[in-house]
Amino acid sequence: MESMKKHSKTVLITGASSGMGRVTAHYLAQQGFRVYAGSRTPEKLQDIQGVIAIKLDITNPKNINEVIGSIDKIDVLINNAGYGLVSTVEDVTEGEMMALFNINVFGLLRVTQAVIPKMRAQNQGVIINISSFLGKIGLPLFTLYNASKYAVEGITDSLRYELRDFNIRVHSIMPGFFDTNFARDNLKINEKTFCDDSAYWDLVSILAPTIVDQINEGNRSEEIAQLILKIIENPNSPARQTAGDKAKKFIPMKQELSDEDFERRVREYYHL
Repeated sequence: MESMKKHSKTVLITGASSGMGRVTAHYLAQQGFRVYAGSRTPEKLQDIQGVIAIKLDITNPKNINEVIGSIDKIDVLINNAGYGLVSTVEDVTEGEMMALFNINVFGLLRVTQAVIPKMRAQNQGVIINISSFLGKIGLPLFTLYNASKYAVEGITDSLRYELRDFNIRVHSIMPGFFDTNFARDNLKINEKTFCDDSAYWDLVSILAPTIVDQINEGNRSEEIAQLILKIIENPNSPARQTAGDKAKKFIPMKQELSDEDFERRVREYYHL
């Protein structure tokens, strides 16, 4: 009973129908939170007891405002929705660029913008952005995804200043590679880059299978859910935290080495 009182806050999480979002929604509901799980396919959440599944399209401002307007209070926002794109800069299309940023960056901003007035009125709140260790580290073929997650890191940094006076905390989590359905469902590829006659085929044939294997053999999503709970509970949580083996390996290395030395290490590690 004590636990239920302790965790009686209301959480809104985006991209909750699969992967980290689904596991986190379920986990927080078990801890006693009132969880609004947003997804474009809320029917996929009907089997999770204690979760309130809502249809939320983060590319649609009207839908966002209607959904958030219907929720009395939001104590915690978890910006989890996002996907990956594997493409060279030379091959990426205008549509692919715009679609990726529309979800990973502008969608996050839209939802955050709609939630802030509620949190300001409450004079309290927690915003947790699910970023990536690729928001601090570049990898070939992931340039656009990198750029979107670097943007999330920049948003997190600046928003911490803007919202501090309103007792609203802003954090990011930078996962490494996790064993979710990300590689199967949330990783899109540019067909031209992956053609046999691509100028980049040597790079693709070495790197792409390795990354997919690392994702599919990665850490468990429960680690993210548990870290989110710790951030919610601890008002002194760091601005950002890493999760998973690859993030814990590469982020400290990036901080210790020069850009050139770090780049050499990454090339050696991935045989580039």
